[in-house]
Amino acid sequence: MKLIVLDRDGTLNEDRDDFVKSPDEWLPLPGALEAVARLNRAGFTVAVATNQSGLARGLFDLATLDAMHGKMQSLLAAHGGRVDRIAWCPHGPEDGCRCRKPRPGLFEQLAAHYGLATLAGVPVVGDTLRDLQAGTAAGGEPHLVRTGKAAQMGEARLAQLCAQVPGTRVHADLAAFADWIIASQGAGSRGAQG
Repeated sequence: MKLIVLDRDGTLNEDRDDFVKSPDEWLPLPGALEAVARLNRAGFTVAVATNQSGLARGLFDLATLDAMHGKMQSLLAAHGGRVDRIAWCPHGPEDGCRCRKPRPGLFEQLAAHYGLATLAGVPVVGDTLRDLQAGTAAGGEPHLVRTGKAAQMGEARLAQLCAQVPGTRVHADLAAFADWIIASQGAGSRGAQG
């Protein structure tokens, strides 16, 4: 199985300092829905791992989170794409859970769901240090997109982040990541045949 794990807010959809609290506030980033559809067509299974502390903070309830994800899936379907599984953490930063990024619990849940011992070789894509730390703690390969929180990072801060998570590849956005991984896959398969 070719699996990719994406962050949600700031990677797939616009992030908000006051949290994405409703389906109306769930707005896809330019090119992100099309990128997921292209990944699906290239044979990738796409999953999402997302912190949703708005639940613990009382900003929205589970039905609203389900409605946000329903909107995401409907918009993806209109482009021929889908997210196969969504793992989310409902806890706040002070709850000390294992699932809140930068801890690896969400990624471990996804690995277990797909019958994988670790996420070794699985690209993990996000816009923050904690996304990459959580994904690599579960064995994933780190990919930073310069959208969401990373859009405001200067070069020095970007270099510092990459130094904290060795091996991080940086992409302009999810569409650029999709271009890179699909091209890499093509180069790999041509090399195997040639």
